[in-house]
Parts: sequence; C-alpha cells; structure tokens
Amino acid sequence: MFVHTVNSDTSLKLFEIRDADALFRLTDASRAYLREWLPWVDGTRTAEDSRMFIQLTLEQFASNNGFQSGIWWKGQLVGGIGFHNIDWSNRKTSIGYWIGQGFQGNGIMTSATRALVDVAFDYYGLNRVEIRAAKENHRSRAIPERLGFLNEGCVRQAEWLYDHFVDHVIYGMVSAEWTT
Repeated sequence: MFVHTVNSDTSLKLFEIRDADALFRLTDASRAYLREWLPWVDGTRTAEDSRMFIQLTLEQFASNNGFQSGIWWKGQLVGGIGFHNIDWSNRKTSIGYWIGQGFQGNGIMTSATRALVDVAFDYYGLNRVEIRAAKENHRSRAIPERLGFLNEGCVRQAEWLYDHFVDHVIYGMVSAEWTT
C-alpha cells in the first residue's frame, strides 16, 4: 500500500475501494469547477463510477504501471494525484492532479506534486517527469512553474473537452535537475 507523508497536514494515500463514497462526494461537490479542465468528470455520475475508477487504479498499481492516490489534508480527502503510467523503457512518467474547489489556494497541490516528483526520482528511479496542462488553465500551470519545471512547448489541440479542443503546455523535469 502506498502512503506518503507530505507534511504535518497533508498525505498521499493510494485510493482504496472504501474511499469511493468520499471520492464521489468530492467530485460531485466540485463538478462544475472540475469540468472546465477535466474530461472525465461527466463519466463520474455515481459512487459506483468512483468504485470502478478505484478498482482500475488498484490494477494499475498492481501491474507496476503507476498509481492514483488521494490527497488527504487535515484528515479529509481534498483531491487526487498520480502517475498516468510509467514508461519503464525510457524511465519516465507524467503526473495528473486535481483538487476540490474549496481547497485551492492552500499550497496543497504544490506540496503534493513536489512529493510525487520525489517519489518518481528517489523511489522509482525514473529520469523524467512530465506535467501537461491546458494552455488557459493558469492555476494548473502554476504548479510545475513553481517547482522549476521547464516549459518545453505547446501541443495544439491536444485534448477534447466536451465541445472544443484545448492546447496543452508541456512541462518537463529530469532527475539531474531536480532539487528538493
């Protein structure tokens, strides 16, 4: 089981089936906010959808292909963060993250992302971590920028969000440049 203490208030914990109701409630409470930038929100309509997602993430973890964890802040589930997958041949991964609307602005996501990059380089021995964010999603882009990731360019029309395409800015960090 993956559990990582970020600081005295924040920890990352692999999602478990018993987290499905809390995950659904958090997603549902922030649905309009999350939907602006995340394509999966409309597919999460019930706690059962959250259970199925968690089951898939447990299979991802068991196959050593990354993981998805809940972000727990002051004992409450406030968001999610994880590795989309791990490319073992090239020793690289990409990180995805989201946080409930009422919890932004507390430094939680920056701290959680810093901790996950540490895990990628120190525990998994990876060489490269990528973060992609929609060009207009300034809050999400601020995370890799704060952490010193290099803006490596823009991929045009990289993702379909419900009724339009969005461009993605790609940020990269390599292990030799990472300082914790």
